[in-house]
Amino acid sequence: MKVHLRRNSIIITLCVLSFLLGGFISQKLEEEKITVALVKQAQKIIGLNFTDAEADTMLQDLERKRNSYQALRKLGISNSISPALNFNPLPVSYRFPDQTNYFKVSAGEQIKLPSERDQMAFFTITQLAALIQSKQISSVELTRFFIDRVKKYNSTLLYAVSISEERAMKQAKKADAEIAAGKYRGLLHGIPFGAKDLLATKDYKTTWGSVAYKDQMIDLDATVITRLENAGAVLIAKLTLGELAMGDVWYGGKTKNPWDIKRGSSGSSAGSASAVAAGCMPFAIGSETLGSIVSPSTECGTTGLRPSFGRVSKHGAMALSWSMDKLGPITRTVEDCAIVFNAIQGADEKDLSLIEAPFNYTSPTGASLKGIRIGYIKSEFQRKYLNSGNDSLTLVKLKELGAELVPFELPELPYNDMIIILSAESGAAFQELSLSNRDDLLVKQDKSAWPSGFRSAQFIPAVEYIQANRARALLIEQLNQKMKEVDLFVAPAFGMNLRTTNLSGHPCIVLPNGFNKGLPGSITFTGQLFGEGKLLKIAQTYQKATGFHQVHPSLNF
Repeated sequence: MKVHLRRNSIIITLCVLSFLLGGFISQKLEEEKITVALVKQAQKIIGLNFTDAEADTMLQDLERKRNSYQALRKLGISNSISPALNFNPLPVSYRFPDQTNYFKVSAGEQIKLPSERDQMAFFTITQLAALIQSKQISSVELTRFFIDRVKKYNSTLLYAVSISEERAMKQAKKADAEIAAGKYRGLLHGIPFGAKDLLATKDYKTTWGSVAYKDQMIDLDATVITRLENAGAVLIAKLTLGELAMGDVWYGGKTKNPWDIKRGSSGSSAGSASAVAAGCMPFAIGSETLGSIVSPSTECGTTGLRPSFGRVSKHGAMALSWSMDKLGPITRTVEDCAIVFNAIQGADEKDLSLIEAPFNYTSPTGASLKGIRIGYIKSEFQRKYLNSGNDSLTLVKLKELGAELVPFELPELPYNDMIIILSAESGAAFQELSLSNRDDLLVKQDKSAWPSGFRSAQFIPAVEYIQANRARALLIEQLNQKMKEVDLFVAPAFGMNLRTTNLSGHPCIVLPNGFNKGLPGSITFTGQLFGEGKLLKIAQTYQKATGFHQVHPSLNF
């Protein structure tokens, strides 16, 4: 729906409000004088009630502000420029759970190259690394194997925007040469991967999944891409995301779930989860603002890590919400998440929102959680929902492993109302689409889609955005107090926890915990802020004791 300013007086009133709050503007309305009557109409939308005399005192200042909005819009600020305000998720006097940096994975297993190469499709990073280290397969051969699978299944699953074949083969040859010369960089050396197409790469388009940006070229590599390539990993594909990071519908269609191609893969890290679940790459990078790693990982049966806010550089990534966006790995196992996370986390001078903190991880050697206190959101586990049976069995298994289960509840705060933070920031990030009417290009145009959301965001007062962030400060302090009682807590993959912890910046890992009529279900483990080390170790202990991650889709389509 286009905003036509000439339609009627009601639309004029809305546009006057937009002057107050930084919304739409036109030359005609620039010339129209702000009056007491217009202010009185506009205030109704934001629930205020000024008298005529009070409204009259504002007129001159409102005119000045309207001119300021227009002047700022003329700057044409790009999506890559962050506000001069950084969200800090740390409570007052917070001590990082890890005090030193240390990283050690399980000992490499003895593994032979399978006679049926397709069996490699679902090997873990450590298994593939063992094949490369023992020179049973080269990076060139492994890269060719996965690129061929990407091509084979993409026409059905629609998970790839660009296949970076030329770049990948060059990187694979370089990896083989380095390994042959004894310059082994670690477990990711020579391992193929994919990246959600909101991460910039020099040689290929970065489309953000959107018609409005489908030919966009960004002349830089995102920090996450650079760090993975520095570790020796090989980028083989730019993967789909729901348009501008919502859902699984992008300008090329709908990314499918490999377990059931009648279903979408959910989003917005739609391609990352679908491609990994289908065995088309060992791991991929996704992003989450409000569930975009958790949701597709649940739908597709992958293991996904959403790190603490401030752990992983967002330089070179599309901004949707500067204070809520987070980048993380989608993999086959918890340990694979740990390996990838270790490569991409850490300070970056190009992203001022980063907080440097130690990461201490050692792969668990046993199957015991004795001495570990695990909270569980009792009110959510008592609900009846699709995966409730599997989630209840997860609690049973954790208790069997020796963990002490502690009833846990989230602070009572208006989480749904705090989401105006995301609305305001996304409206600012893509204001250019609204002002130019290029939002009409987006695939989805219903009332819950981005175009409508970006437009309505122009009417959020800055004062209310700040108030929502003050409520967020209460959340951070109150949740931190509750989490002093436990090492981590578990929750259903979908529920209020998902909004709460995305607002607070806490890390979580989502992993398979059973099946429902042939489709995977999952559970979420949420850790202490910057406590990824313990979070991963506990989640891996549970995963090794179950084995749901070892079941894969048949791909009979």
